[in-house]
Amino acid sequence: MHLTAPAPGRTDTRPRGRDADGMAVASFILGLLGLLVLNVFLGPVAIVLAAAALWRGTARRGRAYLGLALGLADLAVLVTAMEISGTVSWSL
Repeated sequence: MHLTAPAPGRTDTRPRGRDADGMAVASFILGLLGLLVLNVFLGPVAIVLAAAALWRGTARRGRAYLGLALGLADLAVLVTAMEISGTVSWSL
């Protein structure tokens, strides 16, 4: 991610889709990790990253879709575990 503007007269030489590809991979990893721990936080983050990666035109569309699906699965697991245990959160 490039947070500052390039200096006058210089162009950014990095490929534009590189950030989107990183978001797709991060979405997949966070969605996978969210199935085990902190799914209340990692699930929505995975969904947002996947949507942003797809919106920016990532070359790793499959990974972004998997991150999106895993983020939704995180939230489904959370809701199911909350219904079973009768609490607001759950832990292993």
